[in-house]
Amino acid sequence: MTGRFPEIPSTGIPSAAPSSRARLVALLAIVFSGSCGGLVGYAVTDLQCTEGCPTMAGVIGLGGATLAAVGAGIVAVLALRAMAEWRTGSRQQVARDHHPVD
Repeated sequence: MTGRFPEIPSTGIPSAAPSSRARLVALLAIVFSGSCGGLVGYAVTDLQCTEGCPTMAGVIGLGGATLAAVGAGIVAVLALRAMAEWRTGSRQQVARDHHPVD
């Protein structure tokens, strides 16, 4: 399908997206906080229940895991966006320094 769309030449502009390592760290932080939230929810419910109610403790644990993971996900997305904005701003500053306006 070479005739249908013209080839767009690569301009070599670096991406402002966060690195793969930063995204991996964010994913691990979300998983870790979800696990901690689930364990805390389960443990607190299990300690409060005197007759041993594992179903309710499990449900509360899943709820805690969900809340903690969503909260950490929001923080991770905001941090990754801030990293991308900072990287874009620093690249613009470098471009301005190398190409002064007459």
